[in-house]
Amino acid sequence: MTIAEPTARRWSRDEYYRMADLGWFQDQRVELIEGEVVEMPPQKNLHAVALKLVERALEAAFGPNFWVRVQSPLDLPDGSAPEPDIAVVPGNPRDWKRHPQGALLVVEISDSTLNFDRTRKARLYAGAGISEYWVVNLVDSILEVYRNPVQQAAVSAVLPYTDHQVYAAGQMISPLAVPEKEVAVADLLP
Repeated sequence: MTIAEPTARRWSRDEYYRMADLGWFQDQRVELIEGEVVEMPPQKNLHAVALKLVERALEAAFGPNFWVRVQSPLDLPDGSAPEPDIAVVPGNPRDWKRHPQGALLVVEISDSTLNFDRTRKARLYAGAGISEYWVVNLVDSILEVYRNPVQQAAVSAVLPYTDHQVYAAGQMISPLAVPEKEVAVADLLP
């Protein structure tokens, strides 16, 4: 007789989308992260306010040649399908017949999920090669900026991005994809 430990069942992105089509996640906020269906907490009002502020600020900075996607899936190479609060991709919506497999910039608005966004989501986005990841930290009223993901093999590292900086409300930041543009951090915070 062999003894085996139970293992978690990992879901593929196709299975996840089929489950969604069948109504399994009706009225639930879920994301597929590394094969796990993760339930996200309900949004608080400050989260919704910050989401709209970030959307407006990034649309102004990036302009019409980029699509600022709001809470829409990314089909990442590892099979995950996160729905970041904001993902900026080149082109316009009609250019995309499928969910993008990456983004120029990903932004998470974070209050109750701050630790998850700093760790697991950061590793996920770095592993997908997303060069710039922002966390709008509503707990401390700051912007956390992560840039330059580590190599694929080292994504399990504690720090999945080699560059991490914190910006306060009085500061400006330029996204890597449009370095000539500046965004006021105060414009991102409620």
